[in-house]
Amino acid sequence: MALELEDQTGQIIGAAIEVHRELGPGFLESIYEEALALELASRRIPFQRQREVSVVYKGVEVGAHRLDLFVFGQIVVELKAVKVLKDVHFVVVRSYLCALGRDHGLLLNFSTPTLTIKRVSGNRDPAREIPGFLGS
Repeated sequence: MALELEDQTGQIIGAAIEVHRELGPGFLESIYEEALALELASRRIPFQRQREVSVVYKGVEVGAHRLDLFVFGQIVVELKAVKVLKDVHFVVVRSYLCALGRDHGLLLNFSTPTLTIKRVSGNRDPAREIPGFLGS
């Protein structure tokens, strides 16, 4: 079974691998964001940086999220430069997806010797919830 948006996520992952290959681990997240934006632009991949997304509770805006990258108008891309991805990183990406009403996210960690790439689904399937969090 083919993954939905496999071509688009593959293009994003290819650009991120190129950035990681050139820079390697050890820089701040903002450096990787700038480099990935340049790489996406050079590949003519449509994206928005630091897009603000409203968070609505019972019809009232209660705040906003700021996404690292929103690519192809469909995929949230969250960049990290940490030793290890933690459950909270996945929860944050899911909250971005929920606020946008989208289902596809990528979590990219540039601080590992090999780029860490995780797909994140916005589906609210209880079987996919992270153990230890309310509702699971």
